[in-house]
Amino acid sequence: MPRSTDTRGSSAAPAPQGAPAKKQGRIAQMRQVFSQTQKMDRTTLPWMLAALLVPIVLAVLIALLLIGSAYGRFLLITLGVMVGVLAAMFVLARKAERAAYGSIAGQPGAALAAMQSIRRGWNVDAEPCAIDPRSQDMVFRASGRAGVALVVENDGVRALKLLEKESNRLARVLPNVPVHQIVVGEDTGTGQVPLPKLASHLMRMRPTLTKDEAAQVAKRLHAMPSAIRQAMPKGIDPMRARPDRRAMRGR
Repeated sequence: MPRSTDTRGSSAAPAPQGAPAKKQGRIAQMRQVFSQTQKMDRTTLPWMLAALLVPIVLAVLIALLLIGSAYGRFLLITLGVMVGVLAAMFVLARKAERAAYGSIAGQPGAALAAMQSIRRGWNVDAEPCAIDPRSQDMVFRASGRAGVALVVENDGVRALKLLEKESNRLARVLPNVPVHQIVVGEDTGTGQVPLPKLASHLMRMRPTLTKDEAAQVAKRLHAMPSAIRQAMPKGIDPMRARPDRRAMRGR
């Protein structure tokens, strides 16, 4: 007879398949962000320490020199510690943001990633609206109350021609909607926008459309054909092609 295995005495049961992974705590997430940022920018820790210690030192000096009561000194020093912690977290957030942008700078689609960091106010297309098949330059598009923003990632001749062509096309389709041409780059003297400041540049644009008008513009743009689908060669769809069963059997 087959033996029956009694598992009632086992100390731990195997985890069920498909169980969700345990989420990281807030402190663990901050440690991970700090470690990754420190690897890319060695000045992160000194700046965080300076931001933490300066408010504390000032609070201690003011408390010892100007405040006579012990309770008042305690409150002021506590306030200094809180301000220092907030300042250190602010420095970490800015350093992490710069490190993140620095890691994707120069890669295709970096501008799209910066645009998608905008939480509200702009509808960012997940695909480029225009592509140059030779240079692989792409134009990314977003719409909002400020109009339509077209973004390219360099100031090359082909990229600028592609940007101008797409701008003229939108001007014919949406004649009363402002179209903004944005070139991502470090040469701010010529009007280029650095990658880390692209999202804030879009957020600062002056709104000229109402919410209903912006919604209509977004629907109109969404109905336009995709540049990626147009660039794909026509023919058999490899995802829908059926295999030759006779050839597979050797006939």
